[in-house]
Parts: sequence; structure tokens; C-alpha cells
Amino acid sequence: MATMSSGPTRPERQISLPLTQAFKIALRNITIRLGRAMITASGTLLGIAFLMSVFTGNEIQVARNAVIEVAQQNKNTWLVVMSLLVTLVGITNAMLMSVTERYKEIGTMKCLGALDNFIVKLFLIESALLGFFGSLIGALLGALIMLLSATSVWGDINWLKILMYFGICIVIGTSLSVLAAVAPALRAAKMQAIDAMRTEV
Repeated sequence: MATMSSGPTRPERQISLPLTQAFKIALRNITIRLGRAMITASGTLLGIAFLMSVFTGNEIQVARNAVIEVAQQNKNTWLVVMSLLVTLVGITNAMLMSVTERYKEIGTMKCLGALDNFIVKLFLIESALLGFFGSLIGALLGALIMLLSATSVWGDINWLKILMYFGICIVIGTSLSVLAAVAPALRAAKMQAIDAMRTEV
């Protein structure tokens, strides 16, 4: 005796794509939207360039046996914190705009079965890549500008510390970029496919 089904079964259409695929798509998106990517990365670049210039400037002062005043140190710390906060807000805004521009693309991916966590990974990887390259260039610029103005003390500079600060700057810049992309990525993931497809931007 055949059993009657209560209704049509809904096929599972969601697909779990590997991280490497998300990485490739994120890299392609950066290449396609190179102009916007450069603007987004420039926020990180400038913030990290300032941070690295402060770190390098402190090491130059130490090499010159100069005393770093507490008031000046506090002022530099405040300026660095403010510049990084501005960087964070700027990246968040740029990523939100990126989500808005890509409603139909997100909708298409969801219609093809992309999981919400894949959409989140896609935006976070994209932001991490922009943050990494922006931080790398920013740290190089910040260090070079300060070092070129103090060539006479190069022999006394602790280059190991400069290298350590360089790594710290890249980690901070990349982390800030990922943190700034969390809210836009979650917003993109929560979108309904049909709504995204209907949206006109």
C-alpha cells in the first residue's frame, strides 16, 4: 500500500564550498573592483603608516639617546588610537557600500546554493586581503619616511625591533580590516535571495 506524502519534498540546494573557493572568489572580486578596493585599502594604509612612523620615530629617538617625554608619548598614543578608529569606521563604511552594490551577486550565489557562512567567509577574506596589502604598504611607507630622515643614526637603530613593529603593524591592520567587515558580512549573509535579486541599486 502506497503511503501518501503530506506535500512535495524540498530538495537540499545549499552547497558547502571549500575555503579555497571563497579565497579565489574574494581575490577575483578585488581584481574586478580594483578602484574601490584601493580606496578601502588606503584607509588601512594611512592608519598603519602613521602607527609605524610613531614606532620608528621612537626607535630613532632611542638611537639618538634622546629622552622621550611622557606627555609626547601620551599624545602619540592618543593620535594613533584615533587614527585606527577612523580607519575602522572607514573600512566598515566601504564594506557596507560593497554589500549594497553586490545585492544581485549575493542573491545569485544564494540561489545557486551558497550557505550563509560561505557569504560571511567571502567578505571576511576579501577584507583580510585588503587589510594585509594595505598594512604591508603602509608599514613600509611609515618606516621608510622616518628612516630616510635619520640616516645618520642607522648604525645605532635596533633593526630587530623595527622588524617586530613591522609585523605588529601588519597584524593590527589585517585584524582591524576583518573586524570592520564583520557587520557588513553578517548583513550580506542574512539577506533573502529573492529580495536581493529584486533590489535595484
